[in-house]
Amino acid sequence: MIPWLEIDSRFPDVEQALTEEQGAAGLLAAGADLSPKRLLNAYQHGIFPWFSEGQPVLWWSTDPRMVLKTSDFKLSDSLKKRLNKSLKDPRWRFRFDTAFEQVMRHCAEPRKSQEGTWISEEIIAGYTALHKMGYAHSSEVWLDDELVGGAYGICIGKMFYGESMFAKVTDASKMALSQLVVFLRKHDVKMIDCQQETSHLASFGAKPIRRHDFMQHVEQAI
Repeated sequence: MIPWLEIDSRFPDVEQALTEEQGAAGLLAAGADLSPKRLLNAYQHGIFPWFSEGQPVLWWSTDPRMVLKTSDFKLSDSLKKRLNKSLKDPRWRFRFDTAFEQVMRHCAEPRKSQEGTWISEEIIAGYTALHKMGYAHSSEVWLDDELVGGAYGICIGKMFYGESMFAKVTDASKMALSQLVVFLRKHDVKMIDCQQETSHLASFGAKPIRRHDFMQHVEQAI
């Protein structure tokens, strides 16, 4: 069983999250809302929302936690060449925070590998509110004035929490992530939270770490 959160409820300690043996590794709580105050409080405590349409808000804190240290970020040689070429081509533009909601909506579009999306209208509203407050950001790739790739996430202090990426042309999401990493390095942000372990994230240099170690970094970074 997990606790049900009312609007004024506090989050339980992340160590109370369910384990793999309990059938839902990392599931911590359900309920409450996606207000900016609730979302900021969640991220500050290593917690993130993830749920599908028709479900209550579900809150997670995975262990291990997939993270990408900005110093460990890597790209293939072929992608480096394409990125360097694009940076010199005036048809390509790399921007931040000029189309945040548009990036979210592209990320929410169904993909071949999945039937639906967890980025609901409720999620879009919550994160757009955070964007207006200066906490949520988008990295954008434009080709001939069309948004063709992007990534978005939350930044609190010197901690960045990655949420999702999209690409309308080959490698555009990777380009968006690359430019985000460059920007974060310049601002001394050393870690991107990737939440869950995937081979795709691992190809960029992301690695799983213990939740305890992740929380120690978060406490210092925010």
